[in-house]
Amino acid sequence: MNERKQKENPWVSGVIKGRIAETIVEQLFISLDFQVFKYGMENSIPGITDLLKGVRGDVAKNIRQMPDFVVFKNGEAYFIEVKFRKNGCLSLKEIEKYGEYPFENALFVLLSPKHIKCISYKELKEGKEIHEKCRNWLGSRKEFETDKETIKKYCKYAIKFFENVE
Repeated sequence: MNERKQKENPWVSGVIKGRIAETIVEQLFISLDFQVFKYGMENSIPGITDLLKGVRGDVAKNIRQMPDFVVFKNGEAYFIEVKFRKNGCLSLKEIEKYGEYPFENALFVLLSPKHIKCISYKELKEGKEIHEKCRNWLGSRKEFETDKETIKKYCKYAIKFFENVE
């Protein structure tokens, strides 16, 4: 029997990694007593992803760039954009590859095979970045005053799921 090896589709692989990262972050914020609402285009406008293929313009760009979550606690609300990067790095250039990012108050939560870090869009605009050696720990964000032990527990989940990811 002639078995054909199927070539891995990098887009599908990226979607799966992104969804795992989003699930880890969603459960982390829930465990920290935040109300968490899925917000990104896949959740706010189901089915729009296929319709936007090849569509250009500001509206399409803004829809594609919608943050993944809105989280609430103690009368405060935050846009959360979740990213996974094997190399543990995130820069403004990556965020603005489709043009200026329209959610200026967003916070970017970056999962890597080693860490969970966080940076604001404002900090990215100021030239700051997340890299392997920076100390942008999610547990150090003043916006959240979070439980560092809980975050460490979820960091272990991230390590478990991403340690062998290509």
